[in-house]
Amino acid sequence: MPHIDLPQHLPGISAAFAFRPETAKPMRELAHVLLHEPNSLAAADRELIATYVSSLNDCHFCQASHGAAAACHLGDAGVVASVKADPAQAPISEKLRRLLNIAAKVQRGGKHVTAADVQAARDCGATDVEIHDTVLIAAAFCMYNRYVDGLATWQPRDDAAYAQMGEHLAREGYRTSSQHPRSEVESSAT
Repeated sequence: MPHIDLPQHLPGISAAFAFRPETAKPMRELAHVLLHEPNSLAAADRELIATYVSSLNDCHFCQASHGAAAACHLGDAGVVASVKADPAQAPISEKLRRLLNIAAKVQRGGKHVTAADVQAARDCGATDVEIHDTVLIAAAFCMYNRYVDGLATWQPRDDAAYAQMGEHLAREGYRTSSQHPRSEVESSAT
């Protein structure tokens, strides 16, 4: 049960966005630029960073929806599961592994990132923009995760709902809602 009177027909962050559209617009735009706009770092990799940070923060809604977006980009949900379980063993590039290390340190606290972490990412081909965006994705998802969980938003229980969200996010981005009213989400599981 949400801590405040959020729209009951919308799950997760969409309910919070609907409650306060003035703050939703810049938050959506930030996510769109970071995760969807063309970038030298693949959208799948950026979604994996968001998913990994969300899993470290134990935010089910964000890790499930962004994991579904990553799986949509990759065509493989197994990679998403392996990144969440252990990035060191996941079938990903060494550059992404180094960026995930930076993201995990940002999740604990920005001062945990060292010059050696950044150099290790550079040594694997990461550009300054990719390092910057990794730090910003990690920091932003700490905020998004705490926003979703701090308001105790309603969250779908079934994977089909998240798959539908992930397809929308991968295809359309973040400027419009990928969330569906509760009745539609619940009926999609049947």
